[in-house]
Amino acid sequence: MPAPGFRLLPGLLDAAAQSALLQAVLTACADAPAYRPVTPGGKAMSVTMTNFGPLGWVTDATGYRYQDRHPVNGQAWPPIPEALLDLWASNADADTPPDACLVNFYDAGARMGLHQDRDEADFALPVLSVSLGDTAVFRIGGTKRGDPTTSVRLASGDVCVLGGEARLAFHGVDRVIAGSSRLVPGGGRINLTLRRARPR
Repeated sequence: MPAPGFRLLPGLLDAAAQSALLQAVLTACADAPAYRPVTPGGKAMSVTMTNFGPLGWVTDATGYRYQDRHPVNGQAWPPIPEALLDLWASNADADTPPDACLVNFYDAGARMGLHQDRDEADFALPVLSVSLGDTAVFRIGGTKRGDPTTSVRLASGDVCVLGGEARLAFHGVDRVIAGSSRLVPGGGRINLTLRRARPR
């Protein structure tokens, strides 16, 4: 079983909402194009990524952090789409808005190793994740790396929330099931992760 505080909201976004959100994401990406980051160890990640909101999560040779500018073009990140702010208010925290939205683009070969989200100021606030496009095999465990894990399939339109003990649960993406959705042009998966990086 996933750590307490993990909530899966399957099919929360219907087909029309998924299509509208996809268009908002692709429009915003015109000002903040996805790029392939590297870890502090110098390894290129298998996903490409960008961000929306006042702050964006980045990784490079100097470490993990939040910053207010795109590391490639130097521009401020575009605003978080209203549909995502509404999802956060309804399912995460109505009183404290997110200030960062990490956007990860997965092709059929992309993965995300088990990790914790620990670069935020207040772990009492949840992380909310929205899936668009191909289904991902998501793995979540406990707060220790060696804890048992559970696999969950995240399909297009699914939303999950990591709060409570699950806020610091190790989690990752084992694989993406190519061709399981026709939403994203050319295939693939887009994951939108809303967070509050600064103190509330």
